[in-house]
Amino acid sequence: MAEASQNVQMTESAAKRIQELAAGEGNAALMLRLQVSGGGCSGFQYEFSLDSDRSDEDHVFENHGAKMVIDDTSLDLLGGAEVDFVRELVGAAFRVNNPNATSSCGCGTSFSV
Repeated sequence: MAEASQNVQMTESAAKRIQELAAGEGNAALMLRLQVSGGGCSGFQYEFSLDSDRSDEDHVFENHGAKMVIDDTSLDLLGGAEVDFVRELVGAAFRVNNPNATSSCGCGTSFSV
């Protein structure tokens, strides 16, 4: 179980979108996997995928009836973050509000610590 400082929240909008995606795939067990990898224009980048599996190194967070899974390494960079789903004129996407990021790129998918 993750410590409180490593808790990651998701908004109701994000939870609703995860549920919509899982329903579209016909698999209610799907979770949003949030992973941080090296790269992007700021050093690290967020990666999102749907996953029904979890490993011993994964932490599962549940909010508003949806589940999100994050591995140990990524959680070190995401502790205290909030995941939202936003719809804008240019499109719709998951967005991470990460208090650990010291800077991020304009598109919001890349950050540095």
